[in-house]
Amino acid sequence: MFISHARSGRARTHFLRFFAVLPLILASVFVHAPVAYGQAESVSGLKLPRFVTTRSNPINVRVGPGTKYDIAWNYTVSGVPVEIIQEFDTWRKIRDMDGTEGWVHQSLLVGSRAGYATPLVANGEVDMYASRSTDAGLRARLSPGVRVNISECDGEWCTVTAGQPGERANFSGYVRQEEIWGVYPDEVFD
Repeated sequence: MFISHARSGRARTHFLRFFAVLPLILASVFVHAPVAYGQAESVSGLKLPRFVTTRSNPINVRVGPGTKYDIAWNYTVSGVPVEIIQEFDTWRKIRDMDGTEGWVHQSLLVGSRAGYATPLVANGEVDMYASRSTDAGLRARLSPGVRVNISECDGEWCTVTAGQPGERANFSGYVRQEEIWGVYPDEVFD
């Protein structure tokens, strides 16, 4: 109990004031609580967070939403998968696979999907199958961090292509969705 027997009117007043502001405190907690995937609306009208890729190179990633902010780092290749976690006007706050965050202009991002192979087992590989089944023939084994282009996901499996465009050794197949950074659990798209 907060107060044992009201010793004074003063203690009772503090007790009552606390309960008077309690609804405001609880409302503040719910307003600022983290939002689950696909729940937040954004400036663009698209869901937050969401995955995209970098459009061109080089891309300056800034510490704030605008050209007046310092450049934190830059991407020197295009097609890097990133997660948009916030929007401000025409600027997008992104997060990369390592968890590093920064701001880029919306024109430097594209909605195509890519990701990285992320094995569930330490020092393991990601198996790519000929169809959506672990009983299907094995097409390839992807080392951790291998970039894949993602064409569709059904909530359990994603259709991917590993290798860079124009390379001779491109492998296409199916990878378990949980083993790709760049796709949310149970996310479905085509």
